[in-house]
Amino acid sequence: MEIFLFALMGILIVSLIIVIKSANIFVDNLVEIGALVGISQIILGVTASAIGTSLPEFGSAMIATLSGSPDIGVGTVIGSNIWNIAGILGISATLAGVINASPKGLNRDGAVTLATAFILIFFMFFGDIGKIVAVFFIVVYVFYLRALIKSQKEENKINNSNQTKSDKIQVKNEREHGKEIKSNEVSYVNKLKSISPKTYAWTILGFLGLIIGCRLLVYSGVELGKSLGIPEMIMGLFTLAIGTSIPELVVTISSAMKGLHDLSIGTVLGSNTFNIMIGIGLPALIMNIPVERLSLTFDAPVMILVTILVLLLLRRGMKLTRIDGIILMATYITYAVIRIGFLG
Repeated sequence: MEIFLFALMGILIVSLIIVIKSANIFVDNLVEIGALVGISQIILGVTASAIGTSLPEFGSAMIATLSGSPDIGVGTVIGSNIWNIAGILGISATLAGVINASPKGLNRDGAVTLATAFILIFFMFFGDIGKIVAVFFIVVYVFYLRALIKSQKEENKINNSNQTKSDKIQVKNEREHGKEIKSNEVSYVNKLKSISPKTYAWTILGFLGLIIGCRLLVYSGVELGKSLGIPEMIMGLFTLAIGTSIPELVVTISSAMKGLHDLSIGTVLGSNTFNIMIGIGLPALIMNIPVERLSLTFDAPVMILVTILVLLLLRRGMKLTRIDGIILMATYITYAVIRIGFLG
């Protein structure tokens, strides 16, 4: 029995390493592709970075559903969202000292993140999440992506207009000083280095690694939980939720420390939206996702409360300070103690 437990723990650790490494490879190459084609930092955060770092949660939820353990899938998504905001943003703000937020990104992406949390708990009141709700979730996310694409196009138009004015001024100055006029009307695409096939290859390999790692993660998590008598929902809410959110933690902390604040906040907000709309939506297309009582009465409300908390803290001065980070971390610790210690 002990050998079996040690083997499961070994598989769990190895699978986490595979997931983290694969997520890093996938995100790094995906972000490179996005940056080269001119995607702004905030859009990149709530799309490429958020989706890439959320693939472990999505993969775990999907594999758990296919394996007949949907409680783990729901628990992983809700637990991950609570951890993303209270844990990851809390740690990032504490380490970085401050994380600034842009009003545009906060108003749009913060509102969407909060709205999707309310949408989830609304449908949870009606029992299992089935195919009709799943389709609704996916459609909502598609419309959100369309709005992001429209916003990016408008931003690109403004940037191109400003660049054209700058080029005209430069040409005028060069003429006045008798200098050779260089070609300033080079297309944006030509200014960028071409994306190598190796980048695409690593992106695909990273994605495949995530699939394999998530499958091992769910298997070892389920078996370890059964062997130790831990409920599947608890395994999903904490062990797998935190484990599969490590890519978000790494990206968010790294971004915050480097001053890429829009990317840092965008990754968390976008990840939470993706987790609910796609992380629960797609598995629910395959089979009904059961709603546990405590998940409805405690976990989901906590997810909404921490989302409101972080939005209020951000709106106070359009930034998260170190004190705010400590408040968020204390909130997560309180939630974990109550959930594990008193509610089970």
